[in-house]
Amino acid sequence: MTYTLLKIFHVLSMVLLFGTGLGSAFYKWMADRSGNLAHIAVTNRHVVLADWIFTTPTVVLQPVSGLWMLFLLGVPLMTPWVVASLLLFLLAGACWLPVVWLQIRMRKIAEDAVARGTPLPALYWRMARWWFWLGVPAFTAMVLVVALMVFKHVPGVGS
Repeated sequence: MTYTLLKIFHVLSMVLLFGTGLGSAFYKWMADRSGNLAHIAVTNRHVVLADWIFTTPTVVLQPVSGLWMLFLLGVPLMTPWVVASLLLFLLAGACWLPVVWLQIRMRKIAEDAVARGTPLPALYWRMARWWFWLGVPAFTAMVLVVALMVFKHVPGVGS
């Protein structure tokens, strides 16, 4: 695979990862704020589905394609912007894994509440707060990774 084709996959994967994460977070947060139990349940189901269909593959493709491009260019792994990117990506992942678990649990809680015709329990709202606050460092880390991707310096490479 050529460097250019690999870079296209890498950038498109990043856009998909970033867009799905931000879009899912926005729609889930807005659904929760609406207080509409049916809407909350459906949105939770869609957020979990989006994570499996879009986020999970891009979480794998990002480091694979990034490391492959580094190899093709002969860039050492210990290059400061590479180390920073990998550490930030790991931080985002360390936040994302519990977020996925929370999303799956909140989906189940919301579906159960709809089935029983009861309001969401306090546990749901505690989980929603954890979900939100875990998203803050994950999102910030990914913004910084994107900035490093864009503004990095690779000797001998124009862009």
